[in-house]
Amino acid sequence: MKPARLLVLAAVAALVAAWFAFDLGRYLSLDALKTQREVILAWRDAQPLTASLAFVAIYVAVTALSLPGAAILTLAAGAIFGLGWGLVLASFASSIGATLAMLVARFVAGDVVQRRYAERLRAINAGIERDGAFYLFTLRLVPLFPFFVINLLMGLTRIRVWTFYWVSQIGMLAGTAVYVNAGTQLAQLESVGGILSPGLLGAFVLLGLFPLIARRLVDLVRARRVYAPYRRPRHFDRNLIVIGAGSAGLVSALIAATVRARVTLIERHRMGGDCLNTGCVPSKALIRSAKLAAQMRRAEEFGLAPVDARPVFAQVMERVQEVVRAIEPHDSVERYSGLGVECIKGHARLVDPWTVDVDGRRLTARDIVIATGAEPLVPPIPGLREAGYRTSEDLWDLRELPARLVVLGGGPIGCELAQAFARLGSKVTQVEMLPRLMMREDPEISATVQARFAAEGIDVRVGTKATSVVIENGRKWLVCEADDGPLRVGFDEILVAVGRVSRLGGYGLEDLGVRTGRTLEVNEYLQTSFPNIWACGDVAGPYQFTHTASHMAWYAAVNSLFGPLLALRGGRFRVDYRVIPWATFTEPEVARVGLNETEAREKGIAHEVTTYGLDDLDRAIADGEAHGMVKVLTVPGKDRILGVTIVGEHAGELIAEYVLAMRHGIGLNKILGTIHIYPTLAEANKYAAGRWKQAHKPERLLRWVERWHRWRRG
Repeated sequence: MKPARLLVLAAVAALVAAWFAFDLGRYLSLDALKTQREVILAWRDAQPLTASLAFVAIYVAVTALSLPGAAILTLAAGAIFGLGWGLVLASFASSIGATLAMLVARFVAGDVVQRRYAERLRAINAGIERDGAFYLFTLRLVPLFPFFVINLLMGLTRIRVWTFYWVSQIGMLAGTAVYVNAGTQLAQLESVGGILSPGLLGAFVLLGLFPLIARRLVDLVRARRVYAPYRRPRHFDRNLIVIGAGSAGLVSALIAATVRARVTLIERHRMGGDCLNTGCVPSKALIRSAKLAAQMRRAEEFGLAPVDARPVFAQVMERVQEVVRAIEPHDSVERYSGLGVECIKGHARLVDPWTVDVDGRRLTARDIVIATGAEPLVPPIPGLREAGYRTSEDLWDLRELPARLVVLGGGPIGCELAQAFARLGSKVTQVEMLPRLMMREDPEISATVQARFAAEGIDVRVGTKATSVVIENGRKWLVCEADDGPLRVGFDEILVAVGRVSRLGGYGLEDLGVRTGRTLEVNEYLQTSFPNIWACGDVAGPYQFTHTASHMAWYAAVNSLFGPLLALRGGRFRVDYRVIPWATFTEPEVARVGLNETEAREKGIAHEVTTYGLDDLDRAIADGEAHGMVKVLTVPGKDRILGVTIVGEHAGELIAEYVLAMRHGIGLNKILGTIHIYPTLAEANKYAAGRWKQAHKPERLLRWVERWHRWRRG
């Protein structure tokens, strides 16, 4: 802790200790106030200004130090100064003192708490930023909650100081008035506890609900304003319409059908969306063929005769389509129709908040889910369109292997496809404008992948910006600006993999005025600016993964279908992004959940790093895959996991144990105490936990144990 913080903490502790040591609290009792009232009144009459300032100073000090006695001081305000002036003095003094207490807590412990518990506090901070005034107002109106506790806890959040002050000033006014008024009847008071009768407490509780009711009313007013230009149908054909039959749309529709709602799923292209047809499934099928080709070239490492591993590219791409066709029934119209989902092929366009036009056919529903996914981002590079390019959407039409392939982009998609095509025989140049591949990962993780790419013959050009594409004498060239000067790269095909953007155009969203940015804007419940229109999956972000699309779909479906019932449990479900895993299926694979070291440093989150190298793992050695690492971030001195990155064989499978651990609060000690089968790659997780334990062994206790054993040996 910094010296200034220690000094403030020591000063506060000394003042509090003095308060109790000298029993100063005896002056702030009901009996003392009754006994000394006449003397104090005489002093007030003789020196009214001094008396007022002294009262405020004492009140501020007691409140700022969170000492007992604020209730008595509030009574004293009424007994000494009367209802009007006493209420003014007590109200301002209590608010100023509460704000000082909040600032002391923030100065001494705010940064420490925010840094140590950053992940757990992320949702709370977001809520405070969005609705902090409402939360605080509710707490201030209910005297059941000790005000000094509220002051200290709010100091540990990121609530604005001015917001805290004015909300406290207004929120505590009603309770302060009750006590000040009671103080004017001091002679009749038998105890402080007698002021708050059960009836009065009940009234305060109802008053405390006022901000929540007000918030609901504000939401209703906003909704009424949004819906004002439209006429709501008296009856609806359906409970739910889902636009888009990718992962998010399929799950939303399936949940609706499962709970016996009438649901219609609209898809203009192919069921299964990008994941099945142009994304996850075909890319993994391609990667598998490429990986097998690379393994066959290593036959001699395993004691086998050399193997001719030249791929037949057209057959590889045909196998990719066979895999897609094999999985298609899982996402087919027939399957979903059998499960109770009405499936319609066509282009959907919103006519109003409840009506969807599908190629001239009008459908109505109480709620609508937008799950239209995302599409590849194509940068405006001069000459690119004229020369022709491929993206992850139309790459699968290729039947002739490009001799020279440029992959534009060093993210997960670009890296996966660059390695796959290189292994299948293309001369691949990968161009990335950022200083390294896979910028979301830690530098050493990126370096591991980049070194493997270089070893496999991929020409990786980082810090290189594509500026134009030119065609000269029938040959295509990518012109770049690199850190070391201009660069020209010849190619036969160029694959654009620089990111994806939400698919927003053509659905009537802009005509309705649904708020959009880079994605479709949604709140924590996945509602758009129209409360009955929801969005999930890639179109809404913030994570564009198939598994997060399915995860979001549950919230969109349940919140839309059961909104009134969920109000009985306190409201709809907020979508939970706390533990989101992902993997990049290069070789070596890279998988991550939670924070990595780079993010922890950027956010100022205190952490410890434990690493275990897979080159030491028996199974990895036996498999000829002794490379990579498990990297675990934990809370300093504790086994609670903040994040894990695994780079190595089957990293995407190995990360699952840590995803479960983080989701359910399981620490490294319990992973270490769990039996893992030998010899497996999964043992790496246990050994990483063992490395952490070794670094945190109780040295003092072990020294005593050593002495004990020495004594037993005689």
